[in-house]
Amino acid sequence: MTQTISLSSAEPAIQRAADLLERLFPSPRRFGIRLWDKTELPVDGRPLFQLVLNHAGALRRMFKPPIELSLGEAFILNDFDIEGDIFSALPLMETIATRSFSTGEIVSIGLGLSALPASGPARAQGRGPAQLSGAVHSRERDLVAVQYHYDVGNDFYSLWLDRNLQYSCGYFPSGAEDLDAAQERKMEHICRKLRLQRGERLLDIGCGWGGLARYAAKNYGVNVLGVTLSKNQKAYADQEIARAGLQDRVAVELKDYRDLGDASFDKIVSVGMFEHVGRSHLPEYFAQVYRLLKPGGLFLNHGISRRAGTEEDKQGFVQQRIFGRGTFLQKYIFPDGELTPVSDVNVMAENAGFEVRDVENLREHYALTLRNWVNRLAARREEAVKVSDEVTYRTWRLYMSASVFGFESGNINVNQTLLSKMTREGKSSVPFSRADLYEELCAREL
Repeated sequence: MTQTISLSSAEPAIQRAADLLERLFPSPRRFGIRLWDKTELPVDGRPLFQLVLNHAGALRRMFKPPIELSLGEAFILNDFDIEGDIFSALPLMETIATRSFSTGEIVSIGLGLSALPASGPARAQGRGPAQLSGAVHSRERDLVAVQYHYDVGNDFYSLWLDRNLQYSCGYFPSGAEDLDAAQERKMEHICRKLRLQRGERLLDIGCGWGGLARYAAKNYGVNVLGVTLSKNQKAYADQEIARAGLQDRVAVELKDYRDLGDASFDKIVSVGMFEHVGRSHLPEYFAQVYRLLKPGGLFLNHGISRRAGTEEDKQGFVQQRIFGRGTFLQKYIFPDGELTPVSDVNVMAENAGFEVRDVENLREHYALTLRNWVNRLAARREEAVKVSDEVTYRTWRLYMSASVFGFESGNINVNQTLLSKMTREGKSSVPFSRADLYEELCAREL
């Protein structure tokens, strides 16, 4: 049943805001809207969530071009809030940020916004946008970009990641695993794909907090070098390596993968790192990994891609100026990060000399992982704000919730691609059957 509220006697700003919201989010709506004076607009049935405007200037802040950036900033800086199921709200925000409005609609909405108050209370203070300079993807700029995201604080990430601090998708064979189990199964899945053998030398590019490196050394007897650009990650990894007594088999260095010199490895893995490389630098990335890998070796590249033919490919100049797809992520989440369709990525890998042996899309696993992360972060909100700030908490809550929609809709994917560097005779280290990947894990407790 639709709730009906009369606005005939409301102050002009309330009436204008209600009219504008009706154009942006036409009835019937499955979510509630509450204005700054507690006025509630009609909702059809039981609301999935409540959109709350915290002050009279919120709408102008939310829909200032580029809209995607403004919506993100308005949320993390507390101009508006989402109460209830945030996962249901983000598809709506995505639709608004990417919707194709007619010229008349744009003019009408712009006039409606300009009639609203232009100011509001002082915004929340906390973590600000990335401040980068220099050539894109230079070593110096990449270092700043990576540390902006990953050096937020080990205490912050420890609140909601699993016990091994795996900051990539877990692997849920049954869908019922808890986060710790799913992340250990992910590491096991990767090690099996690489067919790790005792005594081999493994390179982990972008090793994070060192969880995979420690797992591979402990369970497969390999010697591991991990490289990261995050000072906080290295400090934590060194501590955990010592705690596990693995100093003779695992080392983590604060180093760019491009600076590994004449090193040589039997196997190489990269999990959640190549998204930072940039499309134009992917040929260099694959060429460097190919050079570092011994003939007959395997490279597992695990990373997020975008579906080819998405709106990112189709946006014109005007659309980009108005809606600004990707601007919030670039400014507040992964500066200089770039997603490339996996089909394009694998062609670049082949051009570097690799043979593509296996490609697996784990997007449903990442959606489930993200739901775990968002819920765990929300459950530890007070602690998260204490070790960081309110803006950081809201930033991660927003971007991870939005990512759930991206993976569940298929707009973005996460792929594990197994690449082989063949010997001169054309041999690889891949068996005829993939059955060994799915054998029961009877040799170890996960």
